[in-house]
Amino acid sequence: MRKYIYILLAAMALTSCGEYQHVLKSNDANYKLDFAKRAFEQKKYTQAATVLSDIVTQFKGSDKAEDSLYLLALSNYENKDYETSGQFFKTYYARYPKGKYTELARFYAGYGYYLDSPEPQLDQSGTIKAIQELQAFLDYFPRSDKVSIAQNAIFELQDKLTLKQLENAQLYYNLGTYLGNNYESAIIVARNAIKDYPYSKYKEDLELLILKARYQEAKESVDEKKADRYREVIDEYYSYINNYPDTPNREEADNILKIAQRYIKE
Repeated sequence: MRKYIYILLAAMALTSCGEYQHVLKSNDANYKLDFAKRAFEQKKYTQAATVLSDIVTQFKGSDKAEDSLYLLALSNYENKDYETSGQFFKTYYARYPKGKYTELARFYAGYGYYLDSPEPQLDQSGTIKAIQELQAFLDYFPRSDKVSIAQNAIFELQDKLTLKQLENAQLYYNLGTYLGNNYESAIIVARNAIKDYPYSKYKEDLELLILKARYQEAKESVDEKKADRYREVIDEYYSYINNYPDTPNREEADNILKIAQRYIKE
């Protein structure tokens, strides 16, 4: 019995493969669309996308144009080709701004870019594109049942951008006084990140880095500037502690304060 089932499955696979080859050679757009729909239902997304890409322009202006274009976009999305799917989803909602799939097309365009967003150390243009698409989705469909998903994705993407800025600020901090005052550059980058993403989970890390950079800047200053620089350190300390009174970095921050106060008293 088991052997019979294996033979039957193999025969079905060969038949399916044979039909796919036949479909590729066919000039019947309706036949190809029917096959693509069946392939999609069977999760054969590559086959569906390949066939649809051959016929989607043929249906332009017909009653099947909308469905075929959306299915082409969705096939590429399910195949995890988010860049290509995003292009087709954007073509869809631009062509059909009030179409029956416009809400989903706008969502999947942005969410696909979110799934394809690179690691923080890489170029983040894709992350920015994802945020823009998802924000546009929220603007157009504020009552969609996918609003919370889109919002959470945007927060995560913003955290990724913030982390990249934090890493850049840390790099300046690590350079210290090499070829200039890199501590000031670290502070500028960190402050800009806080301004751009005030609700990021990395906000405390950025503020702590600012405090440490102020301290190192004061420590490395010439004598005539030390007093003023340490006063800035003290101001930064109280700002940090007021924002994070229960921080696990309290001991490190307190030690910085003690050194700064000792120098001011001197």
